[in-house]
Amino acid sequence: MTLSPTLSNPISRSASAIIGALAWTTLSFGAALAPTPAAAAETPYYSVKLASPAKDATTIAGGVVWYCEGDACVARKGNTRPWVMCKRLARETGTITSFAYDGQALSEDQLAKCNG
Repeated sequence: MTLSPTLSNPISRSASAIIGALAWTTLSFGAALAPTPAAAAETPYYSVKLASPAKDATTIAGGVVWYCEGDACVARKGNTRPWVMCKRLARETGTITSFAYDGQALSEDQLAKCNG
């Protein structure tokens, strides 16, 4: 019986083991470094008050994940202008009573457009 050169070559087996170990390590680090929902909301860019409590603890609107508790929601910065982000969130959650981004609040006029 003859073994194929690939299976009988110790260097080939070692290389396969090294490649497998590197792939496993890469996947493990990726999972370990991925932010948890609580960590993702630690430094919110957006801060919102809703007219009524949110139905879900997390909502995706405007391309970002919103974390809500009661009538308060927060999210990290997205790629959309704040009043557009407000409008997209209002579609998902209902009327918004206040919307702040980077410490600045939307004006009453902008908030009316957001909810309109």
